Amino acid sequence: MKKQENILKEKSYKFALRVIRLYKHLSLEQKEYVLSKQVLRSGTSVGANVTEGNQAQSRSDFIHKMSIALKEASETEYWLCLLRDSSYLTESQSESLIVDCNELQKILTASIKTAKKRPK
Repeated sequence: MKKQENILKEKSYKFALRVIRLYKHLSLEQKEYVLSKQVLRSGTSVGANVTEGNQAQSRSDFIHKMSIALKEASETEYWLCLLRDSSYLTESQSESLIVDCNELQKILTASIKTAKKRPK
């Protein structure tokens, strides 16, 4: 496994843990159940797809799994912005999660581009 993939796996796992804590906060303290479930699903799916991608059977399988992870990260950013703009989260509560989500998107994009450039 390459160093970037290790970093990606570690960061996506830590991000998933933060999303789980966010879900607990939103459902228990804010009594918000619909948006919180959406962000839980997409936010934890990023790391799950990264993990699957690291066990890919081919380069195209790897690219496919990383592309799904990137889509899930983009969806997670959407839900985080929606939670912020609907006042379920404050600006400061959402900011670091969105920064982490954007960082995952950048790493995933770089991994996909690198994998596509590699000779077969």
